[in-house]
Amino acid sequence: MGLIKAGLGAVGGVLADQWKEFFYCEAMPKEVLVTKGVKRTGSRSSNTKGSDNIISNGSGIAVADGQCMIIVEQGKIVEVCAEPGEFTYDKSSEPSIFTGNLGDSIRETFKQIGRRFTYGGDTGKDQRVYYFNTKELLDNLFGTANPIPFSISDARTGFTLETRVKCSGTYSYKIADPLLFYTNVCGNVADEYTRDELDHMLKSEFISALMPSFGKLAGMGILPSQLIAHTVELEDALNESLSKKWGELRGLKVVTVAFTNVDIPDEDRKRLQEYQNDIMYNNGAAARGGMIRGMKEGIVGAANNPNGAMAGFVGMNAVMGAGSGMMGNVFSGLNEQPAAPASAPANAWTCRCGATATGKFCPECGSPRPADPGWTCSCGAVNKGRFCTECGAKKPEGAPLYRCDKCGWEPEDPQHPPKFCPQCGDPFTDADIR
Repeated sequence: MGLIKAGLGAVGGVLADQWKEFFYCEAMPKEVLVTKGVKRTGSRSSNTKGSDNIISNGSGIAVADGQCMIIVEQGKIVEVCAEPGEFTYDKSSEPSIFTGNLGDSIRETFKQIGRRFTYGGDTGKDQRVYYFNTKELLDNLFGTANPIPFSISDARTGFTLETRVKCSGTYSYKIADPLLFYTNVCGNVADEYTRDELDHMLKSEFISALMPSFGKLAGMGILPSQLIAHTVELEDALNESLSKKWGELRGLKVVTVAFTNVDIPDEDRKRLQEYQNDIMYNNGAAARGGMIRGMKEGIVGAANNPNGAMAGFVGMNAVMGAGSGMMGNVFSGLNEQPAAPASAPANAWTCRCGATATGKFCPECGSPRPADPGWTCSCGAVNKGRFCTECGAKKPEGAPLYRCDKCGWEPEDPQHPPKFCPQCGDPFTDADIR
């Protein structure tokens, strides 16, 4: 027994003449989770005795968007389809699965539940078609009657604040695996299964899952005031916490969470604000700014002293004198200038690879330090010192100077030659120093 797409299995495209029976489901309201398919019987049906629990070979079955259809035979799931369209029921074919957007997980569930009963190749005595509402089920209100513990910690400073969070809002969920939902929740429902039969238990389990989920978010450094901006992380944490009861047992999944209120006790909020202010003043610029603001407020307060401005300034000066040491430390770095970069050692030299070295060999490429070739005076004498030994001319600034040792070409700036001679193409090396 299997399902065949009507567009592929129809002969001549006259579907109405081929179908002996037609199962369908009207638009499902948001309160309905599961409903039994309605059968419309035609004149050629082999099931003319009025039994709703027999599906004739060649019957048509329609599946709409946001629905999943299953066929149950003798209480056991034999077919599943979550793909919108029209299908033909063929008892001679193998069981078929059209998962639609429910993915491969529903295939694995079908394999775990097992194959259908064959009854020697004939249909069973009880066959039913059920439709599941797979749309997102919205507007599920929640609120914490009792505060939930929430640990605020800062690994940088070791600060920890154990507080309690009260929150309220809405969440949505969906049936992600209809096979599990049918097997473990609704069973062979006679007519329909509605949300009010399940929502009370789901709400209790949802609130219970908030505690471990808040623990995961607290471990990520998220504060209670930031929960509203981290609902995606909360949704993942809730699905992980609810995976046993919701995901693996009932085939349900949390889709979205929205907070309308998140609150902690006033005394904890005050302690947290004080801690954040203290952390801010660990920054020198922020500390100096706070000190200047306090001095400004002190001056204004002294000027408005009811006992006279002079008395106010005397008191302010006494306080400033007592705290002068602290203020000196705070302001000591105000005009500090950045340290100048260290100059290169006097014996430093630059290798041809670009690295700076001080020893006999380059630390990057291992090249030896080039020997000092001296410098060539305009009179032609080669010298090592600052002055020419022949004519007494002073050594040019920036020597050594370069001249091509192949053709004699000299660059316009003899201290900074090009990499190659433009006349003969010979590369400039230490051999070209004159």
